[in-house]
Amino acid sequence: MSITIRKVFPEEAYEYTVCHIACWRDAYKGIITDKYLDNMLAEQEQRTESIKQTLHSPGDFIFFCAVYDGGMIGRLIIGKSRDDDKPAAGEIGAIYLLEDYSNKGYGRQMMDYAINLLKKMNYREIIVWVLEENIRARQFYEKYGFSFDGTKKEINIDKPLIEIRYVIGV
Repeated sequence: MSITIRKVFPEEAYEYTVCHIACWRDAYKGIITDKYLDNMLAEQEQRTESIKQTLHSPGDFIFFCAVYDGGMIGRLIIGKSRDDDKPAAGEIGAIYLLEDYSNKGYGRQMMDYAINLLKKMNYREIIVWVLEENIRARQFYEKYGFSFDGTKKEINIDKPLIEIRYVIGV
């Protein structure tokens, strides 16, 4: 069975939030503190309201979900690069899949969808930021053809973390 990738609607904010939190808990276990990941569950109601507002006014980004057998199993956000030094690039702002659905080709389907849509939006270069410690995600991007361009930045998600930028020409 394959997945369906489609836009997320504001009335789906709760389901999208549940998927978002579950994806983060899967992707960042051992990287982001357990305290932060546990707190995401405690803040689920506030996060749902925030996502609902974002979905009503998404700005330069488009929010998608991956659906399998009627349930959301992943999320994808694409749009115009937020980086001042890459104003003509597209960006994959988020690409996540629940761990139970990993290694089945669904991540590649989501990436293909994102790349093809960004190409249709006339972007010839696409960036994605990834936590330096997230080896699994980095391997996925590298396998797809992205490469680290040397750009790093420090962010704070309950502790200092380094994000690195991957780029691909399309």
